Amino acid sequence: MTADKLKQYIAMFGGLLSAVLLFLQSLGVTLTWFTDESIDAFVNAALAAVPFILVVYGIWKNTYLVSKQAKEQEKKLKEEGLK
Repeated sequence: MTADKLKQYIAMFGGLLSAVLLFLQSLGVTLTWFTDESIDAFVNAALAAVPFILVVYGIWKNTYLVSKQAKEQEKKLKEEGLK
């Protein structure tokens, strides 16, 4: 899944929350914490978290410090002169 697809899913979820808000408002139900501003804030926070998570995952997967297998791979690369 690409970052663009994740952004689309987040936007879709934000749209769903907006639809729920409008539905509740049409029924006369008002929740003080569930507003357009809170939905926008949630969507913006989620959109900011996506690149952060992808970068952290990339760093985690591309280092030789994390797992035993990665440490063994680094050792093998050094033995073969590839690192």
